[in-house]
Amino acid sequence: MATRNDRTPARKRGAVAKARSVQERIDAKDARKAQSSASGQAAAKKKARQTSARPKPRPPLPRQHLRKPGKEARLDPRPQFEAPEYRGSGKLEDMAAIITGGDSGIGRAVAVLFAREGADVAVVYLSEDEDARETRRHVEKEGRRCLLIRGDVKDPQFCERAVQQTVDEFGRLDVLVNNAAFQEHADALEDITEEHFDLTMRTNIYGYFHMARAALPHLHEGSAIINTGSETGLFGNAHLLDYSATKGAIHAFTMSLASNLVSRGIRVNAVAPGPVWTPLNPADKPAGKVARFGQQNPWGRPAQPEELSPAYVFLAAPSCSSYISGAILPVMGGSTG
Repeated sequence: MATRNDRTPARKRGAVAKARSVQERIDAKDARKAQSSASGQAAAKKKARQTSARPKPRPPLPRQHLRKPGKEARLDPRPQFEAPEYRGSGKLEDMAAIITGGDSGIGRAVAVLFAREGADVAVVYLSEDEDARETRRHVEKEGRRCLLIRGDVKDPQFCERAVQQTVDEFGRLDVLVNNAAFQEHADALEDITEEHFDLTMRTNIYGYFHMARAALPHLHEGSAIINTGSETGLFGNAHLLDYSATKGAIHAFTMSLASNLVSRGIRVNAVAPGPVWTPLNPADKPAGKVARFGQQNPWGRPAQPEELSPAYVFLAAPSCSSYISGAILPVMGGSTG
């Protein structure tokens, strides 16, 4: 009696043999990788080259945990924000910008490059006076004016006052950068209280809404709104449930507002960073996790703020992005989803 295998057409047996041959080659490679996984991971990290002339700190970073809201002056090592290799060329000459969360981290780096490109900058911040004064010093070093505005973007009346104060000081408003954020991890959904959830939502999405609404009457054709999103808004994060939700909302808000404002000639875009060395994460994560921050990224390290700020210049400058609106620009060191 013929067996089942005997009845299998020769053509199919050939296809199976080819499939298994391919599989066996891959299985053999997988086995070799598994045997040397530790050394393979180390080698992979060594292959990640610096793209900047000055070295970037890599994990393990010093163990530290900052009290909120997190002061950059107390962060070790200090974030790199000055972008010494970046040369300004007048892309934002005589423009005026507001940057929320501009006292430190990405916001500070953006303020410095905006000034280097010729813009006056209003820095909105919550309470970090020392950091804000340091940002102002660097903006003024670039030859531009810097207005410090202390307050809470969760308050719509404060947002109105901040915008009006900026317009009164500089005589115009061309760019709004929504960047202020609150982040606090939680291991389980049950660990997120109503207070926690409300604080994240009101800072990260209500604050963007309040600032955009306050700024719009003063913006004009050629103006730009730039929102800070996150890789968590694209891929999620198991321990940042509320924060990730707000960043996803920011991405949707960005695309929707871009469609809404295109007839007025106002561009709306977002930058979606991966891990960045700013006070935000050391003011959230426990010290042990801070020491490993960014090591899972393809580059094996977190970005420095100065590696994000050119993206904001690009999206702010009409000479660079006059035909770009509704975009979510990933600056992640490679996909980490």
